[in-house]
Amino acid sequence: MPTHAIIPVFDGHNDTLMAVGAGKGDSSKRSFFERSAEGHLDYSRAREGGLAGGIFAIFVEAPPGQGPQMSSLKAPDTKAMDFPLAPAIDHTWAQDQTLRAVGRLITLEKESAGRLRIGTDVAALEDCLAQGILSAVIHCEGAEAIDSDLESLEAFYRLGLRSLGIVWSRPNAFAEGVPFRFPHSPDTGPGLTDAGRALVRACNGLGIALDVSHLNEKGFWDVAALTEAPLIASHSNAHALCPVTRNLTDRQLDAIGESGGVVGLNFAVGFLRPDAQNNPDTPVERLAEHARYIADRIGVDHLALGSDFDGATIPQAIGDASGLQKVLETLAATGFDELELIKIAHQNWFRVLRDTWK
Repeated sequence: MPTHAIIPVFDGHNDTLMAVGAGKGDSSKRSFFERSAEGHLDYSRAREGGLAGGIFAIFVEAPPGQGPQMSSLKAPDTKAMDFPLAPAIDHTWAQDQTLRAVGRLITLEKESAGRLRIGTDVAALEDCLAQGILSAVIHCEGAEAIDSDLESLEAFYRLGLRSLGIVWSRPNAFAEGVPFRFPHSPDTGPGLTDAGRALVRACNGLGIALDVSHLNEKGFWDVAALTEAPLIASHSNAHALCPVTRNLTDRQLDAIGESGGVVGLNFAVGFLRPDAQNNPDTPVERLAEHARYIADRIGVDHLALGSDFDGATIPQAIGDASGLQKVLETLAATGFDELELIKIAHQNWFRVLRDTWK
């Protein structure tokens, strides 16, 4: 049990929507509303851990036989990691899979009997937190479902899309993601395309949050130069402590802080450990070290949580969403006070989304 009063958490990134089913006829995946020993997140474990809401990612796997699946990209038990950049995927496939996932979340909302609500503005997120309703923000992890002419972007916005990762770790019409490499700089490829620059401007205009996690360094700086909104890295850590391509350099952290943005701490052990090993026997204190480094460099107002539940190997001591208060306890033990913990747990996310959404 937590040694402090439960602090509600708004989590910046999970992949749970791709692991759960919706509707009575969907028996191929686990139920979100039944407690499970599989994966990291369901409604029961969310309640136990104080999870009040989060950004629910839609990640589109490559079509069968046409590229590596995300589940195969686990950090090896060696001193170095160098996965090739995943190949691009077809827009039509991505759009179909994304629409299905949006429909799955809408069905979950209907099935929830008022326990879950899709959030499209911060007032709704705060209302859900106050009432004990789990809020879910729709996020696309990679913009492959959006056509390069951006004709479908507003349609997705009207379906509830409020957060967009320009890339996952593969190229698309808008940019190129970082391959998974260690030790290595995130400077791995070209920046935004013309379509990518137009996408940034269009998302600013609609009020869709742009997520720079998975974007390479040149793409990051292109977004930083163009965007009118705070910079968001929903699930990334400090490159100085774990030099993997997915983590943020000091200059990138500084830019996020200067923009009024936020970094969501990623629980993935391969992005926490200085050796980048995929070892679940990783102390939660490694997460606290990244938290302290980021807070000391750019301020606690720019630090939040972005667990990567159901998308990564996380420390055994956290276990799953029911262990979220263990994270906050560990941060408290390393010097963060209660007001700072509340900021990290949800207030910083709410502030940045309020500054971003129209």
